[in-house]
Amino acid sequence: MARGRLRVMLGAAPGVGKTYAMLEEGKRLASLGKDVVVAVVETHGRAATAAMLEGLEVVPRRTVEHRGVELSELDLDAVLARAPQLALVDELAHTNAPGLEHGKRWEDVEAMLAAGIDVMSTVNIQHIESLNDVVEQITGVQQRETIPDAVLRRADQIEVVDLAPQALRDRLAEGVVYPAARVDAALSNYFRLGNLTALRELALLWLADEVDSALQRYRAEHGIAGKWEARERVVVALTGGSEGETLLRRGARIAARSAGGELLAVHVTSQDGLREATPGALAAQRALVEQLGGSYHQVVGSDIPRALVEFARGENATQLVIGVSRRSRLAAFLTGPGIGSTVIRESGDIDVHIVSHARAGGRFSLPRPKGGLTVRRRVYGFALALIGGPLLTLLLVNLRSPESMTADVLSYQLLVVVVALVGGIWPALFAALLSGVTLDFFFVEPLYTITISQPLHLIALLLYLVIAALVSVVVDQAARRTRAAQRAAAEAELLATVAGGVIRGEDALQALVTRTREAFGLSGVRLIDGDEIVSTDGEPADEAHTQRIPVGTRGSLELSGRDLEAGDRRLLAAIVAQLDAALEHRDLTATASELGPLAEADRVRSALLAAVGHDLRRPLAAATASVTTLRQRDLALSEDDRESLLETAEDSLAGLASLVTNLLDVSRVEAGVLAVSLAPTELDDVVPPALDELGLGPADVELDIADGLPPILADGVLLQRVLVNLLGNALRYSPAGRRPVIAASEFGGTVQLRVIDHGPGIPGERREAVFVPFQRLGDTDNDTGIGLGLALSKGFVEGMGGTLEAEDTPGGGLTMVVALPAATATQITTTPEDGPSV
Repeated sequence: MARGRLRVMLGAAPGVGKTYAMLEEGKRLASLGKDVVVAVVETHGRAATAAMLEGLEVVPRRTVEHRGVELSELDLDAVLARAPQLALVDELAHTNAPGLEHGKRWEDVEAMLAAGIDVMSTVNIQHIESLNDVVEQITGVQQRETIPDAVLRRADQIEVVDLAPQALRDRLAEGVVYPAARVDAALSNYFRLGNLTALRELALLWLADEVDSALQRYRAEHGIAGKWEARERVVVALTGGSEGETLLRRGARIAARSAGGELLAVHVTSQDGLREATPGALAAQRALVEQLGGSYHQVVGSDIPRALVEFARGENATQLVIGVSRRSRLAAFLTGPGIGSTVIRESGDIDVHIVSHARAGGRFSLPRPKGGLTVRRRVYGFALALIGGPLLTLLLVNLRSPESMTADVLSYQLLVVVVALVGGIWPALFAALLSGVTLDFFFVEPLYTITISQPLHLIALLLYLVIAALVSVVVDQAARRTRAAQRAAAEAELLATVAGGVIRGEDALQALVTRTREAFGLSGVRLIDGDEIVSTDGEPADEAHTQRIPVGTRGSLELSGRDLEAGDRRLLAAIVAQLDAALEHRDLTATASELGPLAEADRVRSALLAAVGHDLRRPLAAATASVTTLRQRDLALSEDDRESLLETAEDSLAGLASLVTNLLDVSRVEAGVLAVSLAPTELDDVVPPALDELGLGPADVELDIADGLPPILADGVLLQRVLVNLLGNALRYSPAGRRPVIAASEFGGTVQLRVIDHGPGIPGERREAVFVPFQRLGDTDNDTGIGLGLALSKGFVEGMGGTLEAEDTPGGGLTMVVALPAATATQITTTPEDGPSV
């Protein structure tokens, strides 16, 4: 069976008309003879949307009961049994009620598609998983219902149902989207003009990326290698040199000339890892790419021009920016065309920009010869030529004959090759020249004279020199590559060690400073940020023997010991870049830690104002009204009325005093200055008073306290307040006919006091939140207080050295467990007046 096709209507916000457009398209297809049914549509009370359902077949919904509430959901089995050609499914990101086959509506849609049914659905941009946090930053509203990006990207067709932000606000104001009671709040919050504009842009950009991905897939499937200029893409080639910043800024300007232009920076690393690049410069250029809004890429290839062009073609690039060669003209003449010429030849229809820069090669400068061999090897080469030449001459002179000339020549040539292998070009040229003179002096007529009478003898000498030069060049390159490979391995090992130290939990700055001293064999390294010595390792030397390397704009790295070579400084630049980033991270962390308490204080103040506002006004208003009524002399009040008013005022003032007491207590708990007097306390001295305070008797609460429990080391007054708070909550949430339970038992020197209810309970992920001050987990009635009871209880218990935790009640409900240490025999003999106090 062929899989069904998915078509999605994507909207930037609720109310843009996704459902209406889906129903309109469904009716159009139905009029053309297609079998269309409405699997589920949410009208949200909108008359225009409900009117669009007329004439369409609607599959009856399935009713599911959850916690006493009947929920209407999509009936997947009924849709599969009906097997239409097209099913209309609203709100693709919807979460199904518990008990259904699938947890999400998009999973129901997957089942329909697998059964060969085409599906048309709707979704808003805020429900896409990858954009959820971005939408929350824009609107301040967290969306809990999300759909994975992969599900949406698998859709065969995605259409944006677009509406201008002001037009949507006008529809909202007209009452088309929400009832009149919700319009003002919606316009002032989620549907602000700036929010809608940002969400609209987000939806269009997401769809643009999806279209671009679809285009890439199409080109790959059809083997299309040529560029399609659907979007300007500029690739900048970075070599790791200082000219990279110039190239990046030029590439960014080229990309900015067209709307939606994209900047990509690429650095090609050779397969053997021996291409020279400055890690510090590359790190800085990578940061610049991100600042310019581009992306950084690194590829591996032995042929740099081909790797650049292949990368550009793979990214469907339209422009390629490279720098002018840093080689001189003479070097270019001697070594052939450079990377730029090859890239231009291979680029085909990709435009290539060659940008000049300050490091471009000079007009008449000569290439500087670089040797890969050590001085010791060169000395060995000269020594071999000086010693081996006479010894070989002595041997060949004793074996000389008219027929031995060829063997003599080959012997001296072998000596030149061996000297080249050992000492490189200069010892080899010296050996070649010495061999030519020796051959002419000892073996060419007239003997014992240095004369070149025949052109062949001169050619032979020149061949000696050419052979020596060629062999020495090969040896020199091999030696240089070996040293470069060793250097690269050492650098990689150093950087891996530094990264590993940070990952294992070491301080980043100290790890970098320590590894720097060890890697370069320094006597001391010190990192200074402004006037502060941030980190040090080893013994810093005096000022005269200290090198200072700038770190960022304000810091410096002081190195004591040997002078660093050029290769060492190249690696040091990468470490300095890491130090700069670590210093910036330290500053950001310090700023965040300073802002944390302020943010927490603001949160507490905001919660306090929100929670206390009503609870303070209510008892004050009741007490004020009662007293005002009693003071009115012209009002005839009976004795019962007076008594009732006095009782109201008294209860209100008592409640107000209790509220203020709780506020003071929670402030003491959070400040860590709660006074606790610990003494051995019997449960019989705490439980009955708590029940009396709540006006409860044996018929209201079930007691299950084990016999022979030892006394608890606690503050009796605070423990009684804890029990009152916990038991009050248990009574509030216990269903009719189910009494809360107070149970107590001993385990491992700890007495556990449990307050058990059989109510709705609390989800596991929200249990810690119940102990946060000024929250009520959504309770909005006038009798639940301001959310301080459990916070105070936890603070009191922890102040007594115990713990308060929430657990599931078997069979449903919540159990609050108070664990306090049992009093020892020594503590029991101590009078309460002498008990410890904290």
